[in-house]
Amino acid sequence: MKNPHCHVFLGAQHDENERRTWWVVGFCAATMAAEMVGGAIFGSIALIADGLHMATHVGALLLAALAYRFARRHLADPRFAFGTGKFGDLAGFSSAIVLALIAALIAWDAVARLVQPVAIEFRAAIPIAALGLVVNIVSVALLGGAHDHAHAHDHGQEGAPGGAEGRDNNMRAARAHILADISVSLLVILGLSGAKFLGWVWLDPVMALIGAGVIVSWSWTLLRATGAVLLDMAPDDQVAERIRRSLEQDGTRILDLHVWRVGPGHLSAVVSVAACAPHGLADYRARLAEVEGLSHLTIEIEPLPA
Repeated sequence: MKNPHCHVFLGAQHDENERRTWWVVGFCAATMAAEMVGGAIFGSIALIADGLHMATHVGALLLAALAYRFARRHLADPRFAFGTGKFGDLAGFSSAIVLALIAALIAWDAVARLVQPVAIEFRAAIPIAALGLVVNIVSVALLGGAHDHAHAHDHGQEGAPGGAEGRDNNMRAARAHILADISVSLLVILGLSGAKFLGWVWLDPVMALIGAGVIVSWSWTLLRATGAVLLDMAPDDQVAERIRRSLEQDGTRILDLHVWRVGPGHLSAVVSVAACAPHGLADYRARLAEVEGLSHLTIEIEPLPA
């Protein structure tokens, strides 16, 4: 267990994740600028539109990078009672809302094209979709791969520190934006190819609708995970049960117990115990030393009548 009065609850990979996120922000911003300038020079509306689409992801990634920086720079700020470990969850929650809005815009445009089909310039559209796919594959590689991304299924609300409890939801949201774009790019290429070679013009908006559904699913998963942390929902029952097993010995009873997450891989607990012959505070702390991820602990000891 950490120093009980230490309020630094950043994830173990915080600095590395911050550096990677800034790299991806720069890479995507450069691609966005190149597409918009190239579209203006060569008169390609499609290229400009893709550049504007890339701008939404640049904004979301910039939010993630700034959350990392703010959390690191305000570690010692006494105004944050339990540190700055939740800034990543706040940024992840905001990114999940942005993802849902992007999905809604894609679905709206897709339905409009189903009702009133428009002519597609395949010679420009397919290469642009392929370019977006390459850019996003490079971006997700820079972010450290696709593990722990938003469409991983949650088991319960928050698991042990090695599982959902240890996840960096800020990085998870950044990856979700890139992976969503990869999925949409693949579906767009498939839809455009079907429209060009088979004459199935309806396939392009249908693929867009499928992509919007996938993005909504990831957005909902992120909203649930980050919202649970922001609202101080208890982790799964296993953590509380480990604390109960460790403390309820030699006549000691737990009167009140609250456990919540204060940062990636960090839990805080407030425990009220009672016993006829209470042990010392150091003894109770020692019993909980093996509870993984328990970084901040407050114990209240009450005597029981004989």
